[in-house]
Amino acid sequence: MSKHSEAFVAFDTSKLRNAVAIADGGREGEVRFLGEIDSNMAAITQLVHKLEANYERITFCYEAGPTGYELQRHIKALGHECLVVAPSLIPKKPGDRVKTNRRDAVSLVKLLRAGELTAVWVPDRRHEAMRDLTRARETAVIDLRAKRQQVSAFLLRQGRWYPAGKKTWTKAHMSWIASQKLEYPQHRLVLEEAMLAVRQAQERIARLEAAIRDAVPDWSLAAAVEGLMAMRGIDLVGKSHEKRYRSSSAG
Repeated sequence: MSKHSEAFVAFDTSKLRNAVAIADGGREGEVRFLGEIDSNMAAITQLVHKLEANYERITFCYEAGPTGYELQRHIKALGHECLVVAPSLIPKKPGDRVKTNRRDAVSLVKLLRAGELTAVWVPDRRHEAMRDLTRARETAVIDLRAKRQQVSAFLLRQGRWYPAGKKTWTKAHMSWIASQKLEYPQHRLVLEEAMLAVRQAQERIARLEAAIRDAVPDWSLAAAVEGLMAMRGIDLVGKSHEKRYRSSSAG
């Protein structure tokens, strides 16, 4: 049996199952829903090999989302192009609000064939690891902010507030917190536990920042990082968040 020249395949991805639609090449090529398959790579490989028996060229796509980039990397390793599509840039028909896995897959494959989809940049695994590391640090900074605010709110409820105009979460401020004499042991325990949580959050940030410093020299963008750091006011780990969080948690 002779192969068709080209096909386009779209996945509507989810944690356990992927809905699959296919469109034959050409404006009038048939568009059909193939059904759902397991989202594991063995099922993907089986589908790709099955399609390879019928088509000379296959282009795949799916929306960027929580399932990440492993599907794209796997299909690329099998020798085919796979676009990860920016969801916010997918053309939408006015009034089309009904969403099902089947409809989404079929709609996506039509747009893929028409060349109307915008792909996002897919990082390699090392880039993704660095991005996850820096995001973990950002999350830790936000967590520290929340824990500091809890301490400030607790002290305020006890009628204790740091003098206006003085910077908070400095050594002087921490000493002031430690010097507070609370009447009830329950309150003393609450403050001690809250301050322990603050210290643990600070230690977590320090560990993550150390990991970033250790990882950068072996990263492919190390030269770009060094170039940016040569500019005034730019450090390896930006402190602007830290200052903003510190001022917003004053009290």
